[in-house]
Amino acid sequence: MSDFQIIDRQDFSDTTFLLEVCHPAMARAARPGQFVIALVDEHGERIPLTIADFDRDKGTITLVVQAVGKTTRQMQQTCQTGSALYGLVGPMGAPSHVADVGKVVCVGGGLGVAPVFPQARAFKENGAYVIGVVGFRSKDLIFWEDKFRSCCDELIICTDDGSAGIKGLVTDGLKSAIEHHEDVDEVVAIGPPVMMKACAETTRPHGIRTMVSLNPIMVDGTGMCGGCRVRVGGEMKFACVDGPDFDGHTVDFDDLMNRLRRFTEDERAAMERWNENCKRLEQAGQTTGTV
Repeated sequence: MSDFQIIDRQDFSDTTFLLEVCHPAMARAARPGQFVIALVDEHGERIPLTIADFDRDKGTITLVVQAVGKTTRQMQQTCQTGSALYGLVGPMGAPSHVADVGKVVCVGGGLGVAPVFPQARAFKENGAYVIGVVGFRSKDLIFWEDKFRSCCDELIICTDDGSAGIKGLVTDGLKSAIEHHEDVDEVVAIGPPVMMKACAETTRPHGIRTMVSLNPIMVDGTGMCGGCRVRVGGEMKFACVDGPDFDGHTVDFDDLMNRLRRFTEDERAAMERWNENCKRLEQAGQTTGTV
């Protein structure tokens, strides 16, 4: 299997970082809303990551990762500029539909800010009036403001502590956008399930089409394992092949969140084993004087 070189890395916070990876074929094929499956090494876990950006001229794709579990923390530690990923498969999933929309609100919360960017850009390229709503915990954690301003006709920044933009959640920004624009055709919301659910409930009384990008547990990404099952409109769907975009008004978010908690104990155990292994390696290095 080929290695895929990381040509740039940026750290947005103590847990969130960007990787720009060289993959010309994938950059040519990528469309907004699609995702990849990445492997750190030959024994690594398969990690699904939404494509946050792609540059066909440079032949690169951009991934934004949040270090929350064993494998993503390993990526944070080992994935540096000049290193490489062992495997990278994609683009996978159905591309987002960005045509025939006059006015759209693109909402990104937390890590969802990154994958909503290519959608906002694509809507703009297709002639839509684009309103961006992005949310962060504080001013210090804001990233890609310039990128969003380059493709959004309006940009609403929300922070939990009020240190930038308006104080509040992205749903507050979404409500403001709807109040000022009665002709919104569509809302796209990407972020944690609880945030996407809140956005869908915000738009439901207005009858505004609301698309969300689901992130259930995924293994093979081809519909074979069935691990990414989600209940949509009373039917079972596979996020990897039927999605990841779905109508937020028909998604069973409670079922999705329950599924995401199924392996909490296993994830905790894996994290503890990895931390212990890191400590042993560090101690061995100190003993031999190699650190």
